[in-house]
Amino acid sequence: MPILQKILSPGKTFTQVCILLLGLACLPSAALELPRQRVSAGGIAMIGLGAAAQAPRAIFNGIPVLVVPDGAQWIAVVGIPLAAQPGHASLSVQREAAPEASVGFEIKPFHYAEQHLKVAPGHVDLAPQDLARYERERVHTAEVMATFSATPPASLQLRQPTGGRASSSFGLRRVFNGQGRNPHSGMDIAAPQGAPVLAAANGVVIDTGDYFFNGNTVWLDHGSGLLTMYCHLSAIQVKVGEQVKAGTPIGQVGATGRATGPHLHWSVSLNRAMVDPSLLLDPAAHGANSP
Repeated sequence: MPILQKILSPGKTFTQVCILLLGLACLPSAALELPRQRVSAGGIAMIGLGAAAQAPRAIFNGIPVLVVPDGAQWIAVVGIPLAAQPGHASLSVQREAAPEASVGFEIKPFHYAEQHLKVAPGHVDLAPQDLARYERERVHTAEVMATFSATPPASLQLRQPTGGRASSSFGLRRVFNGQGRNPHSGMDIAAPQGAPVLAAANGVVIDTGDYFFNGNTVWLDHGSGLLTMYCHLSAIQVKVGEQVKAGTPIGQVGATGRATGPHLHWSVSLNRAMVDPSLLLDPAAHGANSP
């Protein structure tokens, strides 16, 4: 018997109905599937914010943070930048009708792999016109990453957007001719030319374009600072403003931009920090997503 029908069934007194309805209202809501936690550079921290009638507002490094319910409690899901140093960090938290508070946590050390390569100098340093283009695109990308829509994500578990193995790990730092480069800010997935690329979760297309390093690229907004980026596409099949469901084809695997062969570079941005996509992959679907 449905629970509401049972509560309102004949024979119940007014007092009994009120007590049962009050108990129903106090039941915790279904918990949202949370990412795996790794409180380190490029990782994700889950910070408990306690119980409240309305979602608290949380800020990390001056940037709004995703806050989700977990039963009767609220949790801040915080992306930690790859450049973050180990040590003490804190969130600024604003609860309804309460003074701003600080909630501290510790960022732990984490070692990512390094790869030392010897290459021709022309493959390391950009020509002036290429550098100028990159700088223009970098400013635009920062604006895209600043997207923070009001609606929270429907899910915090993502599906791998194309079938294949991870061919280059998140956080890998390449050193060319003794010169260090920024760590790898996504997951490279080895896949054949033209293989379908699918939306990792429900979202809205907020940017598409052809970029110097990333080639043909699509950005999706999944809500409240959770974004995904899909790069080196041979074809883009969506337009800015289009709403997509998880599993919707958004493009095809390619080798556009600075790519040595066909593959998908897939990044996840959380409160403007690139985080390890594997932390958000649905364990049941990871590695089994062959479109």
